[in-house]
Amino acid sequence: MKQLSWLLAVVALAALPACVTINIYFPAAAAEKAADKIIDDVWQLKQGGEPPAPANKESQ
Repeated sequence: MKQLSWLLAVVALAALPACVTINIYFPAAAAEKAADKIIDDVWQLKQGGEPPAPANKESQ
């Protein structure tokens, strides 16, 4: 019986970190801006336009 309680305690301690939630703030405005850019790029390709130039990493 003592081994069972020891095992349950170890399992409970191991499962505890799995319950922790990490909240990450992701700005909605940035996500919407990125989505708009992707949509614009797709429409340009469908209309037979030139593929967009790669974005400059310094501007991001």
